[in-house]
Amino acid sequence: MPPSYTAVITGGNKGIGASLAKEMLDAGYKVLCISRREPEFSHENLEFYKTDLFDKAQVSDVAKTIAAQHDVTHLVHNAGMIIPNLVEEAEPDDISDLAQLHLGSALTLLKAFLPSMKECKFGRVLFNGSRAALGAKTRTAYSASKAGMIGMARTWALELAQHQITVNVVAPGPVLTDNFWGIIPKGSEQEEKLAENIPVGRIGTPEDITNAFMFFADPKSSFITGQTLFVCGGMSVGIALL
Repeated sequence: MPPSYTAVITGGNKGIGASLAKEMLDAGYKVLCISRREPEFSHENLEFYKTDLFDKAQVSDVAKTIAAQHDVTHLVHNAGMIIPNLVEEAEPDDISDLAQLHLGSALTLLKAFLPSMKECKFGRVLFNGSRAALGAKTRTAYSASKAGMIGMARTWALELAQHQITVNVVAPGPVLTDNFWGIIPKGSEQEEKLAENIPVGRIGTPEDITNAFMFFADPKSSFITGQTLFVCGGMSVGIALL
């Protein structure tokens, strides 16, 4: 991979984002991590930009800073948050907050990086979506914003295809990360039952999702845009009944 590829990864400090950052660094990318906390790993081609993606002003500032210093070729909007609650406890602010995190911040970043992508007639825009976009209990705001991500990605794909910029979504099912264990206790009976109900019989790993991102990121994937790839062990198909 030529060193001229520069990837911005939101939430690249941990979980799926960190796994992808390491994979891209190994492949020769320069990686710019945007997150609230610094990555726990280092690399000569890794840069960290402390940013709260809920804060519109901070997102605008970091977007301008990066655009002025780098020609970004890959934007991976990976950062995300779940606000788990049943509909009776859900609030409109939950929706607006996650819309800024999952959608608004991505728009601000892309607008800053588009001029250089268009100039070199190459770009990869990737979203970390979710199988929950199809619906999931206690996910009113999360599912809404992740479903919106799919629609926004398809729109951008149509608008940017003529510039050789592709836009795709990787939509994971349950993945063994801190976010997952923040809702389901690690090593619990609940975790075991969930794994049993997934058609492939296990919960996903960050590496499972990273593989999909790297496929879309590859220059050879230039004929694929506007797509959502569910990496969910078959959960988006249905539950296996014996």
